[in-house]
Order: sequence, then structure tokens, then C-alpha cells
Amino acid sequence: MNRRHAFSAGAAALAALFGGAALWRTTSPAKAAPEGDFEIVLSEAEWRERLTPEQYAILRDHGTERAFSSPLDKETRPGMYHCAGCDQAVYSSEKKYDSGTGWPSFWDGEPGAIGTMEDSSFFMVRTECHCSRCGGHLGHIFDDGPAPTGKRHCINGLAMTFVPTNAPA
Repeated sequence: MNRRHAFSAGAAALAALFGGAALWRTTSPAKAAPEGDFEIVLSEAEWRERLTPEQYAILRDHGTERAFSSPLDKETRPGMYHCAGCDQAVYSSEKKYDSGTGWPSFWDGEPGAIGTMEDSSFFMVRTECHCSRCGGHLGHIFDDGPAPTGKRHCINGLAMTFVPTNAPA
């Protein structure tokens, strides 16, 4: 068992411990948004109106969906993954791969679309990634991905929408 599978198993165990909840908070409420200026800035009420409760929990409160719960994990069609908060294209299907962790995984994001910050929750230090346009929490980046970057962007499916290449504009 490697580290990513151990983490997935641990996440599943935590979900079971807390009643099988689909989402859980991964950071403190005081760290609910990355610092910086964003093109899209909305009030809490406006975000709640725009997003589903589950999307809000992930994008604005840094929650995490249960492993293997997102249909986007098994999505294989060509297309673009967009931030569910602001519709910015954040990941291409060309950079997606099956990491076996239960979350959609990519070896890189679209140029300029991903911002990062340190996340020290769960008794470890990780690199959190967020949408550079609205600051919405997407997931985390780990150093156990494939070439050419060696990175694994482990992303919450509820934080994104998928637009197939052949979809009407």
C-alpha cells in the first residue's frame, strides 16, 4: 500500500467514523479563503445563492467530498473541467489520470488557473490549490504524480463542472 492509498483509506475511515458523511471540513473556519485579490469576489450570501450547499462546503469552507463519490473521477471524455464557482477552465482532460485515490486527479492545471497555499490541517503540511479567479478551494497537490510534473492534483469533483469537447457552446 502506498501513501496515497493509505490516505484514501484513512479518509474513508474518517467518513465512516463521522456517520458516512459525504463532506467534512479540512481546515479551520478562520482559514476559509486564500489571501489575495480575485477577479470574482462575492459576499457569503451571494456564494450561497450561486452554489449548492455541498459545493459551498467545498469551495468556500474547504470541505472534502467522500472518496469515490464523484462521477467526475471516472469521466474519460475529452473536455475541460471548470471551477464550479466561477466557470474558469482549471483542468484539461488531457492532463487527467486515474490515481486510484477516488478523486479526480490531474498532473497539471491550466496555465494561470490554479493558485496554491500551505494547508497544515490533519496533522500534516500539504499544498492546497484553489481557483485563481475566485479563490474557491479545489483540493490538494501532492508529489506522487506521473511524469512530466511528478505532481498529483487531487481535486474534489463537486468543485468542478465538466464541459465535453463536443458540447455546444
